[in-house]
Amino acid sequence: MRIARDDIPAKINIPGAVARQKVDFGDATGLSTMGGEYFSLAAGTDIAPLLKGLHDDACHAPHWGYMISGELVVTYTNGTVDTCHAKDLFYWPPGHSVRVVQDAEVILFSPQHEHTAVMDHMLKALAG
Repeated sequence: MRIARDDIPAKINIPGAVARQKVDFGDATGLSTMGGEYFSLAAGTDIAPLLKGLHDDACHAPHWGYMISGELVVTYTNGTVDTCHAKDLFYWPPGHSVRVVQDAEVILFSPQHEHTAVMDHMLKALAG
């Protein structure tokens, strides 16, 4: 699920202040400690090979985040493909992979336990 900043409904819109809110934006039920993450990703980066060996060869952590800049393509295990651009707010449910189209700066909020396990798996894959 992805939504451009200007498509998020304005809950408060007064001179000097706009507060936008997208309700029902993913479900955090049953998740424990969250991690805040800042990613700087170069164009051409594709994490799919690093996810081999995980369940469905995909990241199994959900993520909520914001695209500061760049462009990413997110592919889900159900075949759905989504493209995230600068200024998009997004929710990526478990079962996804990411490919970077344009250099990207991305903020993620992820369940710490689940995403740390995925990143540790990726580090092992990088080490060979």
